[in-house]
Amino acid sequence: MQSYTIGQAARLLGVSPDTARRWADAGRVVTHRDGAGRRLISGRDLAAFSVEVGQGAHSEDAEPYTSARNAFPGIVTAVTLGDVAAQVEIQAGPHRLVSLLTREAVEELGLEVGMQATARVKSTSVHVDRI
Repeated sequence: MQSYTIGQAARLLGVSPDTARRWADAGRVVTHRDGAGRRLISGRDLAAFSVEVGQGAHSEDAEPYTSARNAFPGIVTAVTLGDVAAQVEIQAGPHRLVSLLTREAVEELGLEVGMQATARVKSTSVHVDRI
């Protein structure tokens, strides 16, 4: 399972690294240390926390989240597979995006909860790129 540094987590949550660090210090999200002593957050823990943050009130010191060219980098929070179709949810800062795509596409991209992905929005379609 992929893990994220505090800085990477902050970018995916749409907040400053200082805010992410304060949340970790307060125990709002579980961290562990790697061999170099850096604090990391597991992908599954970050996915769950990003849903919590997206549903709650936004922090006063959170930086506004903006998209460039309708691209929303975030973290996969849910993957629901059907026989032919699939549903992928991405939390990009305060934004929750849901994409309906083929099961084959999800399997080819190897999408799973906790990994980084970018939702690209054009009109009413949401396309997912694996990072």
